[in-house]
Amino acid sequence: MVDETQKILVVGGGISGMTVAVEAAEAGAEVILIEQKPFLGGRVAGLNQYFPKLCPPFCGLEINFRRIKQNPNIRYHTLANVDSITGGPGNYDVTVVVKPRYVNDNCTACGKCAEVCETEIPNPVNFGMDTIKAAYLPQAMAFPFKYVLAPEIIGTPEAVACRDACSYGAIDLDMKPVTLNLKVAAVVWASGWDPYDVAQVDYLGFGKIPDVITSLMFERLASHNGPTKGKLLRPSDGKEVNSVAFIQCAGSRDENHLAYCSGVCCLASLKQALYVRERVPEGTAHIYYIDVRAMGKYEDFYTRVQEDSNIVLTKSKIARISVDKESGGLLIEGEDVGNTGKVRQVVDLAVLAVGMVPGTAMTKPNIDMEYDDFGFVTSPGISGIIPAGCVKAPMEVAASLQDATAAALKAIQHTVGR
Repeated sequence: MVDETQKILVVGGGISGMTVAVEAAEAGAEVILIEQKPFLGGRVAGLNQYFPKLCPPFCGLEINFRRIKQNPNIRYHTLANVDSITGGPGNYDVTVVVKPRYVNDNCTACGKCAEVCETEIPNPVNFGMDTIKAAYLPQAMAFPFKYVLAPEIIGTPEAVACRDACSYGAIDLDMKPVTLNLKVAAVVWASGWDPYDVAQVDYLGFGKIPDVITSLMFERLASHNGPTKGKLLRPSDGKEVNSVAFIQCAGSRDENHLAYCSGVCCLASLKQALYVRERVPEGTAHIYYIDVRAMGKYEDFYTRVQEDSNIVLTKSKIARISVDKESGGLLIEGEDVGNTGKVRQVVDLAVLAVGMVPGTAMTKPNIDMEYDDFGFVTSPGISGIIPAGCVKAPMEVAASLQDATAAALKAIQHTVGR
């Protein structure tokens, strides 16, 4: 038996949190991993491809899912949030509340419940670009691979119909929230990041013009399991996209919005420009940037994109995006800094590269951690709770993995000799 105070709690089931969990568990620690969404994988699970190798993220995620599933040292809870943390290093008391899924472990993901469900809800994985049934599998390779019943239909005849359609007794409409009282030696906080609310940048038109979308939305648009099955179609009319403008620093490096650089947005847009070239052979991508940040090993990736004659990089600060009355496309206007002129380009779609905001920016957990002016965790504080991944600073996936491994080592130290 492992003493309760030898356990490690990991808050956040994205790539950083999962890495902490598997690294610590495979070193012999007992780990409890919690995630507020109904599946593990976080933002990475929504990507189409990683840069620079352009491989799908589920190559790496599937390995971690298997490591979690096969390791008896790891317990995980989805739809779970921390309610309170008290105590100190080596002896924390944590209260976690797990929301009902209304689906138990008998689920085989057969989809019979969805077949009889009529209510549709905005698809959170696809940022509302399509809808899903209120009885749904969160995504194609969700882990755990179980359906969820949306709270919207609980207590209605539709929920009863879903239950009756299940041959395995997997739907439990009487599920209630469950409170877990845990004693752990260490807490790793890996709550991840959110995209900046670029609707606040009025002149870019997001939220007003349907064909202005964010970089995260474009990633889903290009994904084979996304809202258009990987076809690059305009949200406004469903027509195939032939030209795309990628607007860098959409709200970032701007004291009126997000004053810092997230570091990874340039690389994401370079990658997405290649999506355009792959899906639309004669298509063009226009990247409007302040500075291209592609340091170290990513310089070759930047050079590769530069060599494509159908990808045009322009040093520019875009001042306005509007609907072009003549063509119905989007008119991109701004200053061409490199040529001391003006930008006036009509495209089918505009993609805003949005910055990374830490999960602790809007709502700070009621625990003793120190933050910078932007909400990133700067140090563990007196309590010794260990931050990991993008809650500390904007990071790409490889850097998040390294930081998570370091956090696992720090957490293990609190369990040694107890």
